[in-house]
Amino acid sequence: MNSYLIKDIVRRALEEDLGAGDITSDSILKESFTTEAVFLAKSPGVIAGLPVVAEVWRQLDPELSFIPLVKDGDAVLRGVEIAKVSGPVKPILAGERVALNFLQRLSGIATKTAQLVKLVEGYQVKVVDTRKTTPGLRLLEKYAVVQGGGRNHRYNLADAALIKDNHIAACGSISEAVKRTRAAIPHTMTIEVEVENELQVREAIDAKADLIMLDNMSPTQMRAMVKLINGRAIVEASGNIDESTIKEVAATGVDIISSGAITHSVNALDISLDIR
Repeated sequence: MNSYLIKDIVRRALEEDLGAGDITSDSILKESFTTEAVFLAKSPGVIAGLPVVAEVWRQLDPELSFIPLVKDGDAVLRGVEIAKVSGPVKPILAGERVALNFLQRLSGIATKTAQLVKLVEGYQVKVVDTRKTTPGLRLLEKYAVVQGGGRNHRYNLADAALIKDNHIAACGSISEAVKRTRAAIPHTMTIEVEVENELQVREAIDAKADLIMLDNMSPTQMRAMVKLINGRAIVEASGNIDESTIKEVAATGVDIISSGAITHSVNALDISLDIR
């Protein structure tokens, strides 16, 4: 993760939550009060986001001591202590919610990703994310996917060319869309084409697409398309793939399985911050 961008994301989150100040703590606590607080896993999962939490405390008070007790990417059980923060109590309480929001959400993404990755163990397939991320948090959420054992698809629209259904409709055909794209992009960049049926797969093959995305196809259709493509392009499966279907999809022989759900539909991991 880019440390400069992390600082900006954390700064905006703190500005949003603090407003003019923590009126409750300012009313009842003295500046001299110090304490230690522990992040505690209240459910099992994979941890992600500890560098972001550290940045929360750095921005609130450089005197605070933040000590991770596990690493990002570690699987923890319920009851495990994840990290400790100690020092003046007021900045600890001021940053509690922001720190937990980041740690819980990113750990939820890492946990969900790890579950899908485990289901396809033994298959030569990669589980990747999409651009279906929380606006402003893509950097962090894609980082969490990697901590869960997944891979990143393109980060933004400039990373690679992905010709989707609306591009094809607007351009008129896959072959024309690929031709125009290849003439415009750097020679180092790949072209992926989203397809919905065998006719489009054949057109994408003829156009020499580097990757072909099988969108919302059944496992039976995918298996036939993988055989048809026969190594002439990298094959990606996409569309409504979850825990109940991912293993069957992996068995079709696709190279990549992309899932928007691992970022847009996860449950935050249950983590608390308790003062001792």
